[in-house]
Amino acid sequence: MIEIAPYSPDWPERFAQEAALLRAVLAPWLVAEIEHIGSTAVPGLAAKPVIDIMAPVQDLEASRAAIAAAGAAGYCHFPYKPEQMHWFCKPSPAHRTHHLHLVPWGSALWHDRLAFRDELRRSDELARQYQALKRALAARDPLDREAYTEAKSPFVASVLQARRARMQRED
Repeated sequence: MIEIAPYSPDWPERFAQEAALLRAVLAPWLVAEIEHIGSTAVPGLAAKPVIDIMAPVQDLEASRAAIAAAGAAGYCHFPYKPEQMHWFCKPSPAHRTHHLHLVPWGSALWHDRLAFRDELRRSDELARQYQALKRALAARDPLDREAYTEAKSPFVASVLQARRARMQRED
């Protein structure tokens, strides 16, 4: 069931604790800082109470051994978008407290996820629009995570397009 919970001030600390564990477990594959992404990374934004973590790796092939290392830390691997990332959930697919995304550092996915997070942090109005969309989609498709995620894609794409246009104007 898709649950949209009010923002919790505990989410940044939960991220920090898990990031510390992951820095130790994934050290051989990390090439930059681990990032808190997704709605739980945006102060004040209601979200599914699942901490999304993006860890930077050189590339997917070179980080295949990290799959077992993440498993030893309690993460379940699932081949979701395997051409873009290694994806995990914790502690189980049925009950998720954390998502881990091993993403090639500097890839389009890496940049887009950070850019979207940063735009939501930058604009309270944008965050409110996204929150309203998420609540409507969760009510419409409460049992279909894939449909929920896909239905958010046009909003995300429009935010990223507007950011690119703004950045070009500022250059």
